[in-house]
Amino acid sequence: MVTDVTTRQTDALLGVEHSLSGRKWRLREADEAAVTTIARQHGLPDALARVIAARGVPPETAGLYLSPRLRDVFPDPSALADMDKAAALIWDAVEAGRRIAVFADYDVDGATSAAQLVRWLRHVGQDADIYIPDRIEEGYGPSAKAFETLRERGAELVVTLDCGAAAHEALRHGAGIGLDIVVIDHHLMDDDFPPAAALVNPNRPDDTSGCGHLAAAGVTFVLLAALNREGRRRGAFGETGEPDIMQWMDLAALGTICDVVALEGLNRALVAQGLRVMSQWLQPGIKALADAAGIDGEASVYHAGFLIGPRINAGGRVGRSDLGAHLLTTDDPAKAARIAAELDALNAERRTIEAAVQDEALAQLERQGAGRAVLVASGEGWHPGVIGVVAGRLKDRFSKPVIVIGIDRQGEVAIGKGSGRSVPGVNLGGAIAAARHEGLLLAGGGHAMAGGLTVEADRINALVAYLDERLAPELAEAGDAMALKADGVLAASGVTVELAEMLERAGPFGQGNPEPRFALSRVRVSFAKRVGTDHVRFSLQDLSGASVQGISFRTADTPLGEALLSAGEGLWHAVGRVKCDAWQGRKRVQLQLDDLATAQD
Repeated sequence: MVTDVTTRQTDALLGVEHSLSGRKWRLREADEAAVTTIARQHGLPDALARVIAARGVPPETAGLYLSPRLRDVFPDPSALADMDKAAALIWDAVEAGRRIAVFADYDVDGATSAAQLVRWLRHVGQDADIYIPDRIEEGYGPSAKAFETLRERGAELVVTLDCGAAAHEALRHGAGIGLDIVVIDHHLMDDDFPPAAALVNPNRPDDTSGCGHLAAAGVTFVLLAALNREGRRRGAFGETGEPDIMQWMDLAALGTICDVVALEGLNRALVAQGLRVMSQWLQPGIKALADAAGIDGEASVYHAGFLIGPRINAGGRVGRSDLGAHLLTTDDPAKAARIAAELDALNAERRTIEAAVQDEALAQLERQGAGRAVLVASGEGWHPGVIGVVAGRLKDRFSKPVIVIGIDRQGEVAIGKGSGRSVPGVNLGGAIAAARHEGLLLAGGGHAMAGGLTVEADRINALVAYLDERLAPELAEAGDAMALKADGVLAASGVTVELAEMLERAGPFGQGNPEPRFALSRVRVSFAKRVGTDHVRFSLQDLSGASVQGISFRTADTPLGEALLSAGEGLWHAVGRVKCDAWQGRKRVQLQLDDLATAQD
């Protein structure tokens, strides 16, 4: 979409090689024939048709893209390897009155997965035990000690959710003490399967379901469908009737959003329809968190991912890891309010801890050379529950892979535990795994965009040198993969409430379905003011005299924020997202700024 901007300006603008963020700008490609067909067949304006086509949606499925429905994309549960076996094992335990325990990860995906299964089991008369490991004391996933604890509590069948696919020793121990274990997971795994009674993971090598994009919350939702089908086959539903799993779509949507998986296929439908369920605010736990966060009106991806999700995660990061799961499984509004208040306080504590670690880490990274391919910060006493979030924030700031390491010193022994986040085109997890094989790490691995590691503190420098040398070629080749993609160029007069509302039809947005982003050419900063802690509110004016209001979040102390606050009369190119903002009951439009680049006079 190009509005009142010449082709020459468009080509120059979206060929920006040196922006304040250090990223290149590129125009998102859209097949012109597809744009025309989508616009004509579905009666859409060019801007929306172009956004849809640029995301690789063919004209014949554009209608499904705009109105995603479960019935159009829901898989046959049997297509997932071991799904029928898992459903049968759970039903066998239910009918035999065997004690069932649910073991889940301590993040939002784990908590929402646990809540779905616990609520389904409760409907069929089983009050399952919930076990969430402590992030600091126990670490990720099942352990022999955890399984022993569950066995002592009387558990006979354990269902692991969002974990277990790599827990070979723990599962072997659990089987040895008499536990039947069903694994429900979604993490990448190799051909070495752990000894589970059933292993459901759409990312196991022999799974052909095509559901590898699902979060654990999505896999669990498919499990509920399989359990209902198995229950019908057995004639097991009595007076209580078959559970309506659609009532728990808000839980599936919340886990899917917060695990940042690709919003395509089933994920997209789960989120789109799940947010509508969430907007009814019928789940006491989610409603209590919404109240604590001051959420009003319909639920959105932003509410789920940035307001509700972080509060659930706060329990696992700096408090009690099981708070989120217990909140999402209670039907008592008073209990939900108490837990939500505790999580809200823990989230405030988490933000304080996170800010302190980020400030110290930032000071270190700013002293490191601009030629470094990977930036690494380390410090004693840095809380392991926040280092991943800090790494992600600093990665966004420097547009390079960042690893943040918290060092725990016990006497003469100092061990660092680190978390890293990467940029497109740079395989950080692979490099960490290679460093482990080279003997530089005690443990480590991950995937392309993220990784974790354990390292002896006195080997951090050697690790940095190894990673820097290994990743430098990848970072050099990653320029276009990291580029800021825009869907077109607008004049300031084209940034309207109508455009923002129209673009929302292409949502929900997230991983795999990025928010539309547009550029403005040759604008002046006519007003800029620091607001809140570190945000900048501003106005941009183009050469025709038209203006647009905007906001730049968390940038006041960055080159972007400093440029806005001291822009003077210079000309800039700007790129950002066109968003509606409700203020005192009135809708207005604003540009959420992503980047600036100097324009020639």
